[in-house]
Amino acid sequence: MSIILDGASVAARIKEQLESRIRRLTERGVIPCLATILVGDDPVSETYVRMKGNACRRLGMESRRIHLEPGTTTEQLVEVIRQLNEDSTVHGILLQHPVPHHIDERAAFEAISIEKDVDGVTTLGFAQTAFGFGLYPSCTPAAIVAILDAYQLPIEGKHAVVIGRSPILGKPVSLMLLNRNATVTICHSKTNQLSDIVLSADIVVAAVGKPRFVQGSWIKQGAVVLDAGYNQGSVGDVDYEACLGIAGAITPVPAGVGPVTIATLLKHTVDAAERCDL
Repeated sequence: MSIILDGASVAARIKEQLESRIRRLTERGVIPCLATILVGDDPVSETYVRMKGNACRRLGMESRRIHLEPGTTTEQLVEVIRQLNEDSTVHGILLQHPVPHHIDERAAFEAISIEKDVDGVTTLGFAQTAFGFGLYPSCTPAAIVAILDAYQLPIEGKHAVVIGRSPILGKPVSLMLLNRNATVTICHSKTNQLSDIVLSADIVVAAVGKPRFVQGSWIKQGAVVLDAGYNQGSVGDVDYEACLGIAGAITPVPAGVGPVTIATLLKHTVDAAERCDL
């Protein structure tokens, strides 16, 4: 029988550990503040931003939301980020992905100060993650590792197969697992014989952005399956029902990786606030 990796309970423990830290900061007049930037009116992105804001407020943190018009230029967006960089009351900056196609997203990400890059989107943040000393690794990869640790699932010596190579998910989680002494195979849309490669994995990370893409027949008996996908209809990148019972442990969607991602974002913001308060 598969162990259901309950992300909601892992997230709750992370938030519980943050409460006393936030209280101490507040007593010194420092309220941890996360600024979220949303460009345009994408309803899914609006939902994500609202969830992050609500999570901040429930913990006594400040959520500062900046909502920009769909026609905002790259230059205008970068200027908003520059102002937030210079605002000492803002400790973390999150640019909600994706931005409209006419914006140079990478230029916008690079404008975020490394001290406030709490979602690990800058190239410097990525490089620090690769070397194993990043202040704030990308939140979803960090959440995946946090779930493995919370359930005491071993990483060292295991063969991890990551399906997806995005710079804020597939690539950084591969590096984080490698730094924990896993042997990592990165797969993508051009990978030949993908199902055979996945079948060899002790740990499978699905981050391909396709609903129910990973099939039950691809999973080795007892493998750990971490589904980082979220698609229309609240389904992940893994065929959950087909993999349930084959996998030794598996994250559901929703209530798997998602809640831990948000909790990790809050943790990084509190970390940044504490560093500013030193």
